[in-house]
Amino acid sequence: MCAVTLALAKGRTADRMMELLAKAGIQFPDFHATCRKLVLNSEDGTIKLLFVKAVDVPTYVEKGAADIGIVGKDTIMEEQPNVYELLDFKVAKCQIVVAGFEGKQPEKDKVITVATKYPSIAERFFVEKGIRTELIKLNGSIELAPLIGMSDVIVDIVETGSTLKENGLVILETIADVSARLIVNKASFATKTIQIQQSIKSLKGVLE
Repeated sequence: MCAVTLALAKGRTADRMMELLAKAGIQFPDFHATCRKLVLNSEDGTIKLLFVKAVDVPTYVEKGAADIGIVGKDTIMEEQPNVYELLDFKVAKCQIVVAGFEGKQPEKDKVITVATKYPSIAERFFVEKGIRTELIKLNGSIELAPLIGMSDVIVDIVETGSTLKENGLVILETIADVSARLIVNKASFATKTIQIQQSIKSLKGVLE
């Protein structure tokens, strides 16, 4: 039986998911806290694990380099890959929000400047609200943009909101709740149906 190739985002999500995989009986003997390997094989040979950047997980899955992937809903919403989304792990929970200074809600009668690492999500959100925007793509320290007058608001992912609070910002609107999700390559789902469904069944059992 062919192994199922799983693309997993590096970092905190990977640590949580490795715990879940272990509880589901999927063990990776070579994995440890300081592991730098990018490809790992499960003990029973059923899963080949690829460690990649979160933003790249949908691409690996969509292009068929991986059969399945585990990644945050925020990345799925931003990249909009042509894949199946089959399971919510209900871990790594966060929110995508519009944040800015208290009392400074975006207004429909003017163009607002939005700093974000999620330009597609931000654009769709404000278009639906009928608010015109100028988008600034940033990759880090998004909270800095309104503090120095670079933007009116930001669209970012928050977990506790403490970073916003420390910088004098508040959540103005919530766009979506996000968590880690399982995505599947459409062709793989047809050719490796049994293996993929078995993996999903094992993971569902742990979650339930």
